[in-house]
Amino acid sequence: MTRSDELAAGLASTRAKLAAACEAAGRDPGEVSLLPVTKFFPASDVALLQALGCTEFGENREQEAAAKAAELADARFHMLGHIQRNKAKSVARWAAMVHSVDSPRLADALERGAAAALDGGLRDGPLPVLVQISLDGDPARGGVPRADLDELCETVAEAPSLALRGVMGVPPLEADPEAAFAELAEIRAGVLERHPGAGVFSAGMSGDLEVAVKFGSTCVRVGTGILGRRPLTSLP
Repeated sequence: MTRSDELAAGLASTRAKLAAACEAAGRDPGEVSLLPVTKFFPASDVALLQALGCTEFGENREQEAAAKAAELADARFHMLGHIQRNKAKSVARWAAMVHSVDSPRLADALERGAAAALDGGLRDGPLPVLVQISLDGDPARGGVPRADLDELCETVAEAPSLALRGVMGVPPLEADPEAAFAELAEIRAGVLERHPGAGVFSAGMSGDLEVAVKFGSTCVRVGTGILGRRPLTSLP
């Protein structure tokens, strides 16, 4: 089996799983996008997935993502991982969307980076961002505590070079997925009430996408289910 065949099989299986989840939840499959997560995989895999009809991809590390974005100019890369503020300027140049904004200081850094990218002709519009919600307050997993969410959303919404598009959430380790996604959905509803344009709900991965779809996810992030086991996890 060629690598293209492997990716086609993983993609077909994941799309079928997502369609079944939408049917079970009584939702239109067109409401939920599938974002292949290509971190640790080579740009050649991204190119093969493009040939299979994918256009947008998720990455976690700025240096790796920037290199792929430079090599594959027609691919759109989403930043999913933690962003060091000194990397915000670079991220703002190549990111189609940032899912992991979790502090006003990071929002400010991305605003400056996006403004510079717009001024330099490297972007043709504001940088779309999602605010990452933390349910457990674990800084290692990222996310803004619920108590600080409204302030952060306002910071993003008022930034001229950013566009608040919604929220992202990851259930805490060992949490009950049903309870976690229900809480995320409740929080998301409050954000959407205050910011009607923030309709994206990035939630769900290979192992829990069915529950995420049940609770309203509009974007599921799938790596292993499509690309298989990561080959380069030993890299720093």
